[in-house]
Amino acid sequence: MEEKIIILDFGSQTTQLIGRRLRELNVYCEIVPYNKFPHGDESVRGVILSGSPFSVYDGEAFKVDLSGIRGRLPLLGICYGAQFMAYTYGGNVEPAGSREYGRAHLSTFDADNLLFHGVRPNSQVWMSHGDTITAIPQGFKAIASTDKVKIAAYQVEDEQTWGVQFHPEVFHSEDGTQMLRNFVVEACGCHQTWSPASFVDTTVAELKEQIGNDRVILGLSGGVDSSVAAVLLNRAIGANLTCIFVDHGLLRKDEFRNVMHDYECLGLNVIGVDASEKFFRDLEGVTDPEQKRKIIGRDFVEVFNAEAHKITDARWLAQGTIYPDRIESLNITGKVIKSHHNVGGLPKEMNLRLCEPLKWLFKDEVRRVGRELGIPEHLIGRHPFPGPGLAVRILGDITREKVRILQDADDIFIRGLWDWKVKDAEGNETCLYHQVWQAGVILLPVQSVGVMGDERTYERAVALRAVTSTDAMTADWARLPYDFLAKVSNDIINKVKGVNRVTYDISSKPPSTIEWE
Repeated sequence: MEEKIIILDFGSQTTQLIGRRLRELNVYCEIVPYNKFPHGDESVRGVILSGSPFSVYDGEAFKVDLSGIRGRLPLLGICYGAQFMAYTYGGNVEPAGSREYGRAHLSTFDADNLLFHGVRPNSQVWMSHGDTITAIPQGFKAIASTDKVKIAAYQVEDEQTWGVQFHPEVFHSEDGTQMLRNFVVEACGCHQTWSPASFVDTTVAELKEQIGNDRVILGLSGGVDSSVAAVLLNRAIGANLTCIFVDHGLLRKDEFRNVMHDYECLGLNVIGVDASEKFFRDLEGVTDPEQKRKIIGRDFVEVFNAEAHKITDARWLAQGTIYPDRIESLNITGKVIKSHHNVGGLPKEMNLRLCEPLKWLFKDEVRRVGRELGIPEHLIGRHPFPGPGLAVRILGDITREKVRILQDADDIFIRGLWDWKVKDAEGNETCLYHQVWQAGVILLPVQSVGVMGDERTYERAVALRAVTSTDAMTADWARLPYDFLAKVSNDIINKVKGVNRVTYDISSKPPSTIEWE
């Protein structure tokens, strides 16, 4: 039985980050709504209470009965979680004189306390709260302070229950990972056996048992998630997996051919469908971004369903859904935050059961599993690419000529990122592509005057977009070298017929988004 830590989510923006930190410690964890603790699950070794946007004394604040957890399992409350326990058991939580946000230092702490083993003196932590604990209940003891927060951390006497008012999961808490390790390894007794190799072995065995001799259909996109899901399923059920890769005509230059070749080299049974005529026909004259997305989504389902129905003995539909997809799609109140293409159920007429072998993995873990499966690095390290493809990078209506121009310009930009060598933070040689989260070219709905040779031109302008990020929730524009930008601009103008001006987008998210539409 796989041991696990349960993270009860009270709505904090950093809840996922707690999970990522534990996975980095090779400890398996699951994030569940604050009121959905899996009572009776004997694999649970400890519990973490997350932060929350609420104050514990608010009428709408999330509350949970901890009587079946506290004292039975090690328990760690973070920020709201710490305040909730203090408030619930008789302490005081009051508005702080001023909101505590940003760096602080542990001016004093009990170095002998298990939670602080290995923590350095005056260790930096990250605060983010508008309330503070002014008194702790009887039987609780303060174990850390900062200059402004007297009760920065506490422990219940003779009990493996702790609370911290700072966020050990964020990067700026210098010894935060050490504190989390102390909790999950020393207090909870987790063995740190979670790894890509163990995941592959366990998941392949589970898939064999779950699917048996049934046939499975999987829709491939060419991206990391669906590719890893396909190879994992192929290892489990082999020829009983059929993959469908739909070309809507809006992929990058030569991508359909190249990706089909990659999949065949991986031994996958792939059906490639060129449906570009249908997509271009249905998109003709459409300029509204949301309408473009809806048309492409509808057409994709129609094409995929038509192919899937040819496999009459299929019983399962597999998807590359990953953990953040599921967490983002439903918040802890059950209200949809944003729709995701892999979440929300199947077309009823397909009558297929759902198989999601990556549904507990974060994006970086999917890549680690892909490497464990032997998938080539150029597939594993690919930048994210929007499902509607180049349609959301062509501002205005979609035509084959516009797609041709954008594909050619984009190809020069992306190849340039691969070819331009730089040094990484450790001094090792790498390429610009690996220092960028996502990149692409946008075809603008404007034309500009230019001079090429002895002739005056009036042709299109394009914008280069490259961002750095860790999770796409926020992103900053990539500081690409001027010499590189000059070369790419020159190459695009000289080699792409129809373009005479290149710009570079230096907007960050927020307030802008990564894509333009």
